[in-house]
Amino acid sequence: MLEVQKVIERFRNYVIQQARSNLSKQGHNNTKDLYNSLKGEIVTEDKFTIVGFQMLNYGTFQDLGVKGKTSSAKAPNSPFKFGSGTGPKGGLTKSINKWVRQKGFQFRNKKNGRFMSYDSTAYLITRSIFQKGIKPSLFFTKPFEAGYLKYIDTDLVKAFGQDIETLIDYSLKDIK
Repeated sequence: MLEVQKVIERFRNYVIQQARSNLSKQGHNNTKDLYNSLKGEIVTEDKFTIVGFQMLNYGTFQDLGVKGKTSSAKAPNSPFKFGSGTGPKGGLTKSINKWVRQKGFQFRNKKNGRFMSYDSTAYLITRSIFQKGIKPSLFFTKPFEAGYLKYIDTDLVKAFGQDIETLIDYSLKDIK
């Protein structure tokens, strides 16, 4: 099934390339960790071929969004929610603190106009995210769905037909 394999490889490559492009365009590529972690693997066993995609764990939250503790307006359809007790404690705080320091981002104090510390800025951002949630970016979902329509729904059937013709041709040559 050489032609089918080629179509599946094109599908995998398309999804990864488009997802990486979306991360960059949407400004979610600060450290390139998530960008570099996107990988696709094709496993063929007996009569089955499976395409699997991998990324860092937080990529799923970035893609599908997270409902906030008090509001689900940003991500009403997300399967994830802050404050459910299933995630690690303090993980968001550490990540936001690291991000604030990398960006050199600090809020100003309303009273005297001085810059707040990185820790204070990170705390305010973390609290807001925890309460309101994270909007879905769909950086991976959209390319996956588009790639599925483009390659799997159309090209795969044609490739399968070509592989069957090739198989029949070789079988007829063996019979002669």
